[in-house]
Amino acid sequence: MARVLTGIQSTGIPHLGNILGAIKPAINLANEGANEAFLFIADFHSLTTIKDAEERKNNVRAVAAAWLAFGLDTDKNTFYRQSDIIEVAELTWYLNCFTPFPMLANAHSFKDKSDRLSDVNAGLFTYPVLMASDILLYDAEIVPVGKDQLQHLEMTRDIARSVNHTYGETLVVPESKVQESTMYIPGIDGQKMSKSYGNFIDIFLSDKKLRKNVMKIVTDSKGLEEPKDPDTCNIFNIYKTMANSDQIRSMREKYQAGGYGYGHAKQELYELIVDQFGEEREAYNSLMDNPSKIEEELEKGAEKAKFVAKGVVERVREMLGY
Repeated sequence: MARVLTGIQSTGIPHLGNILGAIKPAINLANEGANEAFLFIADFHSLTTIKDAEERKNNVRAVAAAWLAFGLDTDKNTFYRQSDIIEVAELTWYLNCFTPFPMLANAHSFKDKSDRLSDVNAGLFTYPVLMASDILLYDAEIVPVGKDQLQHLEMTRDIARSVNHTYGETLVVPESKVQESTMYIPGIDGQKMSKSYGNFIDIFLSDKKLRKNVMKIVTDSKGLEEPKDPDTCNIFNIYKTMANSDQIRSMREKYQAGGYGYGHAKQELYELIVDQFGEEREAYNSLMDNPSKIEEELEKGAEKAKFVAKGVVERVREMLGY
């Protein structure tokens, strides 16, 4: 059995792409696997860009509610809010003192904005060190990452090795698990679904607003009676990420036969979302109406996480002579 750790961005309500591409696979892995899973909401990281306190609180609640609504087992796993574990800030300072400037200057998170240095705060510059602290604080052995985060994980390994080289085996050097098969979920404009592009579907909207969201999917101008190519259609490409083989075959045949408009396809997609995520949507809204329940779950997770974090920090402090 290994300890697996995953961080979750607190950037607002998770959209359909987040749910299908990240949340459901991670929950299935955490609930069913033999591994010990630590999953945290990265609200310290969000301070590099989000300065509004209420927005940050609401984002954390929304993210937590979504994960809980989709069935994360918080008894088996450790689910917590990053900022509840203050030891992460202490360890970050220690690790900062072992992190060379050129390493941080070469980080993608910094280089992407280095042509606008006035927009770069120190938190963004040292972002990889906080990420390293998130991982090393819990003796995490495996960290699932996308290819875009692989550089930061390698930095974590380098920092841990630097500490260990000086003080002996103090920190666990984690292994990366690159997620090659992350599901690609197209947005309403055909690009990858993303908040940055504003092309996402929010499944937690009310029925009326959700349907309006789905109806915004971009299509070509073919008329009702014309046969259509499903493989080039944004509606069909979103539909097939959720539908079963019979449903996909049926919609494909309707496209190719003609007499089936894009409005019909959008309605079917809307009905599929409502049918497939009915329980989760209800659970999410119930949790958002009862924030004390969300807090209870996060506090339970924080207690478990803090027990591990304190042990690691005490070990590091002793090695450093504090």
